[in-house]
Formats: sequence, structure tokens, C-alpha cells
Amino acid sequence: MFAFIARQPILDRDKDVFAYELLFRDGKGGTFPEPPSEKAKGLIEQFNPLGLDDLSAEKKSFISFSAETLVSRFPTNLNPEQVVVELGENPYKESGLREACEHIKQLGFKLALDDPMMLSGNHEALPLVDIVKVDISKIRLEQAHKRISQFTDANVQLIANNVNDYDVFNDCRDLGFDFFQGYFFASPTARIAREIPASKMSLVELMGESSSEKFDLSRINGIIERDAALSYLLLKFINNPTVNKRYKITSLKHALTYMGEVEIKKFIALLSLTHLGSDKPLELIHMSLVRAKFFDLLTQHRKRQTNPPIGFLVGLFSLLDALLDQDMLDIVKQLPLTDTVNDALLGKSSEFNHYLSLVRAFESALWMNVIKQSKALDTDQKLLHSLYNQAIVWGNSVRATISSHYPRPLLN
Repeated sequence: MFAFIARQPILDRDKDVFAYELLFRDGKGGTFPEPPSEKAKGLIEQFNPLGLDDLSAEKKSFISFSAETLVSRFPTNLNPEQVVVELGENPYKESGLREACEHIKQLGFKLALDDPMMLSGNHEALPLVDIVKVDISKIRLEQAHKRISQFTDANVQLIANNVNDYDVFNDCRDLGFDFFQGYFFASPTARIAREIPASKMSLVELMGESSSEKFDLSRINGIIERDAALSYLLLKFINNPTVNKRYKITSLKHALTYMGEVEIKKFIALLSLTHLGSDKPLELIHMSLVRAKFFDLLTQHRKRQTNPPIGFLVGLFSLLDALLDQDMLDIVKQLPLTDTVNDALLGKSSEFNHYLSLVRAFESALWMNVIKQSKALDTDQKLLHSLYNQAIVWGNSVRATISSHYPRPLLN
């Protein structure tokens, strides 16, 4: 596959990840790129190419193809169980494209049509497609309501695209949309000035310990031992093969000896965040994990402070406003974090402002912004892609560790 890819989650009605759409930097409009040149192949090999399993974490991958690629160069190595083929234009536009799509369907692939205005509801192409993607920013919900039965009657599933707040998500779910693409889950449902519940204060204490320059093992042990679930998950994290492939860790003290205090600080911060946001979609935690690892790798590359692991903490906590449905200013007043972390979370750090702009560019496939931030940080773009890819793989692995112990979010 290709190293220069962004991914965007597609969630189901329960706010669980159904699939990831993959957007390719080297393809026009994010489509699957043309076969790379020899020079491009060398760059791909050098900068950490990823497979679909690495990118999509065993979820389906939506991949958009140009008509020309579908007709003459459709890649034969893709698995129809993993990939949904996305079309950017009506497959009945020309006979060659229709025949290619019919052949792709015979191979076992599902077809998704990107139809922003729901125009295909009256079109002969509808029986050929399995999923239609609708740009909610380009159509009135009243208009969608009138047309939605045409799709459901044809047994076609609908994706609402550009769903960027919970009100729109709820409206689209009520209308009957099956899936939702957009970062609505990474925004607060309602910003309410309230205190963190007393039942979660042990998590707050752990967050404070993770950002402290000192390391008080007995204090941390005392906090974790109060909560059997925290103790269990800590050992699950530390014995994750991504982190520790050689030794069975049996206690926090053992982990400290083996891993060192910086890594332990990362994990207690991660534990805190996981439990603090236990009523939110798991994908929100997943985004926080990827950001944490990306910021951590970038901080190390730029030789910034690593104990406490400031980059990791800022990335991990960068979505706290969505996790807690509060303004970040109200949140940091309640957390015993260092001034460095607080300033970064409040947008007062030039260094971390660049990091946040960069990670948002990767999340949304805003490639020109990636170029802009790479110049601002004086860091090679290809290296930034490589670091982000590493963060995705790490985030997928940690997500797999916590997912079986993570409560399903309540429908709002």
C-alpha cells in the first residue's frame, strides 16, 4: 500500500466504528493513486508503508477510485471482505464504467456511490450500489427526508457525510441514516460548567502524577489499588505485545523496573483518560491515543522535554473538552497538571499549536496544511507521515487492548 494516507472514521448508529475511509495524498481528490513511479516506490519503502490491517484496525476500508482506474487498472490484490469500492460518479455514465462496476460486484466487492445531493434516488444505477454517501452540508434535511424512502426501499444503506456536531448526528439518525462520517463525536455534546464527579477523583490524581517531574511510586500504587479495574487494565496495557514482548509484568513496581518512570507516566495518564471518558464513543479515545503517540514521537524528534512526557500528555488530553463536555479552561482549573501542559491545552504554546494544527491536517487529509506545518516546524513532510503512521499502529494496538473492557456508550 502507500505511506501517505489519511483515514476518517465512519460510525454506525451506536457510534461504533463501522469502517474507515482512506484518503490518498498521491491520488486526485483522495482517490487510489495511479501505479507509482520507481522513485515513488523508493520513498514508499523508506517511509513505513502500511497495509490495510494497520490502517483500518480490522474494520472495512472505503477506498475511492477514479473511473479510469476502475475500467483499466483496478488492483487485483484487494480483499472484497475488507474493501468497499467508492465511486465518485454515476456508473451508468458510460458503458465501460458500468461493466467494470458489474465485474467488481461479481468479485464480491460492495459499491458505495458518493452522491452529495441524493440524486441517484431516481436513477437506474441504484440497484447496482449498496451504499450511498450524502453530504449533509449540501442538502436540506427536509429534502433528505422526502427522498430517503427511495433508498431504503431499494435496500441501499445511507452514510451522512460531514456530520460535525451531535445535533446533526441526532437529526440524521432520526431520519434513518445508517452510518455517519464527520468529527461530531470529537465535539462536546453541550458545554456545561460542572465539576468532575467525586467518583472520578482518583483518575484526576493519576493525571496529576503523570505530569509531575517527581515519581512517587507508593502514592501511585495507593491510587491504583483502590480500583481493581485500574489495576487490571494497567497490567493489560503493560503486557501488550506492542509495548512489551519479552517479560510478563506482574505489578507496578515490576513495571517501573522494566520500563522506567517515563513510560509508566504515559500509561497511568492513558488509564486515567480511558476511565474518565468511559461514557463516550471509543473512537474518541482512539483519536486521543493516536494524537498522544504522534506528539510523543514528534517531541522526541525535536528533542523537547520528555520527563514528564509533555508531548504525550498534551496529545492525550487534547480532546478532554469533548470527553467531559466542558470548555477546556474549566477543565484545566480542575486538573492538577503542570503549567506547561495547561498552557498547551489552552493554545498558549506556539510549539504545540503547530502540533495540533498538524494532527488535525492529518485527520482531515488537508495536505496543504501538512506542508505548511512541516515548514513551520522545519521537519521533513515524509518523516511527519512516518511518525503519524507509527502513531496509528500504536493506537490500534492499545485500542484492541482496552476495547473488550470499554463500556458501550449510551445513545444520546
